[in-house]
Amino acid sequence: MNELQRNLIGNGFGAPPSHILEAVDDGMAHRRFPAAPHSIYEEVWHMAFYQDLTLDWIARKPTPYPEHASEGFPATTDEPWSAVRERFLRGTEQAAGIAGDGGQLDAPVVCLSRSPDPPRTMTVREQIEGVATHNGYHLGRVVLLRQLFGAWPPPSGGDTW
Repeated sequence: MNELQRNLIGNGFGAPPSHILEAVDDGMAHRRFPAAPHSIYEEVWHMAFYQDLTLDWIARKPTPYPEHASEGFPATTDEPWSAVRERFLRGTEQAAGIAGDGGQLDAPVVCLSRSPDPPRTMTVREQIEGVATHNGYHLGRVVLLRQLFGAWPPPSGGDTW
């Protein structure tokens, strides 16, 4: 496993994503903490949304970039928590598989932009690094929420400092 893969699915950020989301039931996923802008559900949905967008671009699917930041968070919570979690974790595995394919990492990717900006071209590596960085930030927010709820570390462990 290379370092980029470790940051996507391993313990590159204190605990693997699967551990960070371990034992988060539906109640905890939707629980609100005063002054926190998003629930765990919303944080994970958001990560899955942008991860899916990046994976679409890498697969040469011209998926539009959202016009407003609010489009990157769920308007409703109709999708079951278990489905959101699994969609996110499947995407991390897919991104890690791409990160392990050295022959693909320097390939160009067309990334759509907000209107009226033109599309950008980046490499697969840059896109996957962006996913790892974005997920690391939001997974840190999930860990903080779990700490505030008294639900950290998860059963499989995670950094406690």
